[in-house]
Amino acid sequence: MRVLLIKMSSMGDILHTLPALTDARAEHPDIRFDWIVEAGFAEIPTWHPAVERVFPIRLRQWRRQLWSPAVWRQMRQFFAQVAAAGPYDLILDAQGLLKSAFVAKKAQKALYKQGVNDGEKNGLKKNWGPPPIWGMDHKTAREGLAARFYDHPVHVPVAQHAITRLRQLFAAALDYSVPPGALDYGVCLPEGAVNVPVSAPYWVFLHGTTWETKLWPQAHWRELIRRAAGQGVQVVLPWGSEAEYARSRALAQGFAHAVVPPERLSLSEMAQLLRHSQQVVAVDTGLAHLAAALAVPTLVLYRVTDPQRVGALGPKVKHLCSPLARQYIKRFTQPAQEQASLQGLEVDTVWRIIS
Repeated sequence: MRVLLIKMSSMGDILHTLPALTDARAEHPDIRFDWIVEAGFAEIPTWHPAVERVFPIRLRQWRRQLWSPAVWRQMRQFFAQVAAAGPYDLILDAQGLLKSAFVAKKAQKALYKQGVNDGEKNGLKKNWGPPPIWGMDHKTAREGLAARFYDHPVHVPVAQHAITRLRQLFAAALDYSVPPGALDYGVCLPEGAVNVPVSAPYWVFLHGTTWETKLWPQAHWRELIRRAAGQGVQVVLPWGSEAEYARSRALAQGFAHAVVPPERLSLSEMAQLLRHSQQVVAVDTGLAHLAAALAVPTLVLYRVTDPQRVGALGPKVKHLCSPLARQYIKRFTQPAQEQASLQGLEVDTVWRIIS
């Protein structure tokens, strides 16, 4: 069985999909997935043994330049490449957005055209149809209108963690029951070197994230780094942007045991760094999900976001949540909010858990 899977972003969402692939492979050992994913995350699907081929898409870039003839040529070439890799038994949109439904329909159309052309060559035109598209129904997809593009919409109750919902979607589309047992991301990461001057044991502190309101105060991080020195461990402070690089350097200043990578690490390099770490402490960021998938002891701090449905989930993951964790505050409007968002996330509380 061959499935064309569409789950393009973000990092956490892509990692949330891996346990469903593990389920599918356990129920159908011969199943193979080809995966359409944003180019920036194309490394992640290659870590799962059920994935045969990855199609890196640049939809974000295309959407910014839709008026460009060059973009339309790139789109035609991309979907022609997908069609040439067919046929597929079905297309599974695991994202549930209008943009992912658009990609699913474009892929279906290209596959149908390819099938018709191949059928004409072999006299089988009337016996071939396009692969059906599966996805969540209009009540449970992230954008309900996306379900209009699906041949088989599936009702997947919303009040569950995203990983559970994806496992249920895959089970419905591929005709099996979600297997019991521990969560298995199925990551098979090849050994590789990391360009970071560390020696075991070391901890990784993931301080960077997209919203300012999700950050943990620098003074808190520095106190945690100071205490780590007493445990005889190094602390690695990765970064993914110039702003994060500046913050890493500021956090490490004056600490001989704090290490800032000299260059931005690729996803594969980050995975290697995380997999060998003794402990990870993170704010709500995509890399926290990567640590969870690698079964690394991880503590995630949630100031203004709720982990119940989309938080990092794994056998060695712990959460600390403030009283405002369910409010999804992108900008504090008063000092009281900022103070309340740090309750329960004190350095002493974090230290008791990780030390």
